[in-house]
Amino acid sequence: MKTRVLVVDDSALMRGLLSQLINLAQDMEVVGAAPDAQTAREMIKLFNPDVLTLDVQMPKMDGLAFLERLMRLRPMPVVMVSSFTGSGSETTLKALELGAIDFIGKPRTDGGRSMESYAEDLVEKIRAAKGARLRPSMSSSSAVPSSPALAKNGQSSSGKIIFVGASTGGTEAIKEFLLGIPADCPPIMVVQHMPESFTASFARRLDTLCAPHVIEAQGNEKIEPGTVYIAPGHSHLLIRRGPAGFLTELAPTPPVNRHRPSVDVLFDSAATLVGRKAVGVILTGMGKDGAQGLLRLRQAGARTFGQDEASCVVYGMPREAFLIGAVEEQCPLGELARRVIGAICV
Repeated sequence: MKTRVLVVDDSALMRGLLSQLINLAQDMEVVGAAPDAQTAREMIKLFNPDVLTLDVQMPKMDGLAFLERLMRLRPMPVVMVSSFTGSGSETTLKALELGAIDFIGKPRTDGGRSMESYAEDLVEKIRAAKGARLRPSMSSSSAVPSSPALAKNGQSSSGKIIFVGASTGGTEAIKEFLLGIPADCPPIMVVQHMPESFTASFARRLDTLCAPHVIEAQGNEKIEPGTVYIAPGHSHLLIRRGPAGFLTELAPTPPVNRHRPSVDVLFDSAATLVGRKAVGVILTGMGKDGAQGLLRLRQAGARTFGQDEASCVVYGMPREAFLIGAVEEQCPLGELARRVIGAICV
C-alpha cells in the first residue's frame, strides 16, 4: 500500500514540483494538491491522505492557523515546507510546537543543492512522518516547573557536562527536557539536526523559555555551567580542551551519517575528552546518528540515557542506541531531566 500524500501550497509551480518529486518514490503517491486551506480541508475529507505537506505561508488562512485547527479536529502527520528565512524559521518552529512532525525547506533551483538530494530528504521525512507518533500540541505557556536548583539541594555536579542529541521531533523534546533543568546546571551541549538558518532562532526561542542560558555556539566559547550550547546548522559541534578548561569547537567538515551537525561527532569528542564526567542523552529522531557515539560514551564511563519508545515522535535514534547497549537507562521524556539531574549529583 502506497503512502497517500496531499500537497498544500499556494504556488502552482511548487505544487507541481513537490508532487513530481514525491511521485518518483515507488512507495508514495500524491492524491491531491491544494492551493489553500479551504481546498485542503475538502481534499482531506475526499482522499483521506496519510501525510500532508503544508506550506507555512498561504493566502486566506495561513499555514499555522490551518495546522492548529487540523491538529485539534483531525490530527494527522504533517511535514511543513518552509522558506529558509528568519521569519520562515520562527514560523516553522511554532508549527512544530503545534504538532507538525518535521519540516523541510522549499526546493531551490539556484544550485544550492541537487534536486535528487532534496527529493531523497523529502521522501525520507514523509516516510518518517507516516510512522511517527502524533502528540498533543504544546504551548510555551504550559511550561513544566524547573527542577530545584542544584545548590539548594547541597549537591554538586562535580564538573559534569551533559551532551544531548536529537532529530525528528527533537525541537519539542529538547524544549521539554530543558524546561526541567535548573539554571545552575552543568554545561549542556546539544546537536539537533536542523538547517543553519533555523538554529539561531531555535536557540533564541529556548532561551526565552528555559532557566539555563541558551545560545547558538559560535566556536571557542568557554564551556560554563548554566549555559546550553546549540550546534549551528552549518558545522559539527565538538568539545576541546583549552588552557583554562573546555571550549566549544566548530568543524565545517563533511556530513557524518548524512548529517552536519552530527550527534556522533559531538558524542565522540565527549567520550575522548570528558569520559566518565560526561552524561549522554539521546532523544527522538529517525536514523541511527548518535548510537555509536553514545556507546563510546558509555564505554568511557559516562552515564547514558535514552528516550523511551512511548514518548518518542520517531523511535529511531534511541532505538538504535538501545539495541547496541549504548543506553544505560531508558525512560519517558517527562522523566529524563529528573533522571539526568540525579546522575550528575552523585
